[in-house]
Amino acid sequence: MFSSPMFPQLPLSRREMLARCGTGFGLIGLAGLLADTSTTTAQESLSLPLAPKRPHFPAKAKRVVHLFMNGGPSQVDTFDPKPALDRWHGKPLPQINLRTERKTGAAFRSPFVFHRYGQSGIEVSELFAQTAAAHIDDMCIIRSMFAEVPNHEPSLMLMNCGDGRLPRPSMGAWLTYGLGTENQNLPGFIAMCPGGYPIVGVQNWRAAFLPGAYQGTYVNTQHTDVRQLIENIRNDRLPADRQRQQLDLVRQLNRLHREQADDDPQLEARLQTFELAFRMQTEASEAFDLSREPLRLRKRYGNNVIGRQLLLTRRLLERGVRCVQVWSGAGQPWDNHDNIKDQHRKLANDWDAAIATFLSDLKVRGLFDSTLVLWGGEFGRTPVAELPASSGRDHNHYGFSVWLAGGGVKGGYVHGATDEFGFAAVENRVHVHDLHATILHLMGLDHEKLTYRYAGRDFRLTDVHGQVIRELIG
Repeated sequence: MFSSPMFPQLPLSRREMLARCGTGFGLIGLAGLLADTSTTTAQESLSLPLAPKRPHFPAKAKRVVHLFMNGGPSQVDTFDPKPALDRWHGKPLPQINLRTERKTGAAFRSPFVFHRYGQSGIEVSELFAQTAAAHIDDMCIIRSMFAEVPNHEPSLMLMNCGDGRLPRPSMGAWLTYGLGTENQNLPGFIAMCPGGYPIVGVQNWRAAFLPGAYQGTYVNTQHTDVRQLIENIRNDRLPADRQRQQLDLVRQLNRLHREQADDDPQLEARLQTFELAFRMQTEASEAFDLSREPLRLRKRYGNNVIGRQLLLTRRLLERGVRCVQVWSGAGQPWDNHDNIKDQHRKLANDWDAAIATFLSDLKVRGLFDSTLVLWGGEFGRTPVAELPASSGRDHNHYGFSVWLAGGGVKGGYVHGATDEFGFAAVENRVHVHDLHATILHLMGLDHEKLTYRYAGRDFRLTDVHGQVIRELIG
């Protein structure tokens, strides 16, 4: 007969005994991992989950910005020029047997002009002329990306979480788990998306089985007032000292409960959320207040939601936030199955000037070399026209482009290639797992060692796949 610590006179239930034993065994593995990778002790890591931790080896980058073009931008209209499409326009492409999700027709040339930029002479579409003119020699273009399926939901999960089917932690969650963050008064991982959630919502920045402290904090950047950007950011009902007293009492009660739950890390993460929310009431209001920036600089970023997002991103990076994900908008803005000429141009008009200004701003402030910037979507688009409109492109996971800048990457460099029509990656192919492994490496983390034991096995962002692409590293 077992006795319960909460009620010593009562026997311990089977459910409570199993829960307590299971939690204890899980903490054995967790404590060993935290002790190996953190600048703090294992017990301190449980109570301070976002405290800065040492990387596995000297890092090239300290922080990551992911510019997520959800919906799938067309590689042959942005960063992968294909002159052969001009010659074959309106004709069936030869030897193209790859399956498309919908019925497609003849070759569809790009409606946009490509030019060479910088000393590297890399060709980029007019859609991103300002970014290329100012920064192409500091950018690494990967033209040989490939994923697994031509559907948004699993491809979003693969790009963000390393698995298209199972609930796994997002890359931002893994980064903050492995490295912590440099500002304990702001979240370590922030996801900005104007107008609501993108497809599959919060799963894109989830912590899954990692402690909840590592999940991304969502910010609806459609709003301009800080009270709307972050709900309940200010407490107008209680003065700060009274609120502090309430939180101290809640923490004392929860500490007793935590001790009875064998220091459950999930419970500790919930307690840390209360504390972070309290601290954010002062610092977040200042960090998200764009009126503190010069009007001239705000105009350079652009008088639109994309410009506001990137200016907010720079302010958050300055304040020690580890990972920021910036989305194009709710839904799938780049999913242009028809009228790609107008729709891609409109989207690029909002992003191009803002990205060029953002990268320049990072350089001026000495942040560029230590900030890794990733641009791209969950897949690309077909070089053939989608029927019946014949003015847009279908999904294409066989070959697409992303680019990296800053954070130790090799600038002015093009890696890999698709076939002559831009349909499939054929040279130096890069899977999403390889991209993740390389990003973790640039952040000083070994993707095979950054693991978390859950349900009897060690999980990692790259699962059992991935290799670091050394050619991308400067």
